[in-house]
Amino acid sequence: MPNTKPQTTTIEALRQKEALAARDSAVNYAFMLGATNDNIDDLLAIEPTSYAAIKLFLGSSTGNMLVNNPDQLDHLFRDARKLIVAHCEEEAVIQANMANMKRECQGTDRETAALHPLIRNTEACFLSTYKAIERARRYGTRLHIAHISTATELSLLSNFDLSQKNITAEVTPNHLWFDDRDYPTLGNLIKCNPAIKSNDDRLALWAALEDDIIDTIATDHAPHTIEAKQKPYFDAPSGIPSIQHSLQMMMEAAINNDELLTMIVWKMCHNPAILFGIKDRGFIRKGYKADIVLVRTGIETTITKESLLSKCGWSPLEGQTFHSRIEKVFINGRENGPAEPLAFCK
Repeated sequence: MPNTKPQTTTIEALRQKEALAARDSAVNYAFMLGATNDNIDDLLAIEPTSYAAIKLFLGSSTGNMLVNNPDQLDHLFRDARKLIVAHCEEEAVIQANMANMKRECQGTDRETAALHPLIRNTEACFLSTYKAIERARRYGTRLHIAHISTATELSLLSNFDLSQKNITAEVTPNHLWFDDRDYPTLGNLIKCNPAIKSNDDRLALWAALEDDIIDTIATDHAPHTIEAKQKPYFDAPSGIPSIQHSLQMMMEAAINNDELLTMIVWKMCHNPAILFGIKDRGFIRKGYKADIVLVRTGIETTITKESLLSKCGWSPLEGQTFHSRIEKVFINGRENGPAEPLAFCK
């Protein structure tokens, strides 16, 4: 994702990030370029096969890369030669809700993470997703809606075969696992954008996955420090460290359900490779790169602080027991093998 320090909004920043990954990454990698109100011309001039996608923030999030200039948005959607991945939340709705909640909570003990789905609410998500899809349809743009979080947004999507879709969507393991009943115990640890919402929303997201309305399962890894997450709600950053346990979270739902397991493989492996045009990956096929995870099921694994690999050193899943274990990871045909950049189809 481009909302890093420094932001990946230029070809120079992209090359710097690629150089770091070539030196340090334990996994294969590719990076998105970020759109801003000021870089659309430069962004569109970059060779499309040199990066994974264009990331567009239609609602403010960590990194403050909000794009809200309608002329620049029209320019981007009309002329993009690459998939646009959009974070969809309507900024005006969020800011109005934020002001109201701050006023109502002043001098009370109501300032908790339970406010998050009330501020970044269903209306904010639906309105922004509606506008993005309307623009994409107007210009024939390839658009991917990132981290769908509400049942209402699903009415804007189709369950056509992936090869027939210009507009696609993803969901995160976090939005499939947690719901608003978890805020009293986990608080800011599950504060993320878009917000974790109701159990009805969570169940609707699962159903949409199985009905092929949602096309991929993707993490939204944001490893803020525990000190930052322990600040009062309005001051705490949004984001959850989620890469390490994403597969186990999904496997937990597929215990003794081979049909669901097959769906998870499609949504986490096959469809992402198809959607992003990643060459020779995503399937176990002759001539393809052998990126393979071996999972042992029927064995309990409890998440402890000592078992965490993210540098931030915490997870909202601490204490959770899964009924699977990651046994081995093969990268490029080798156990814990060397990383390399992903290649994209033209």
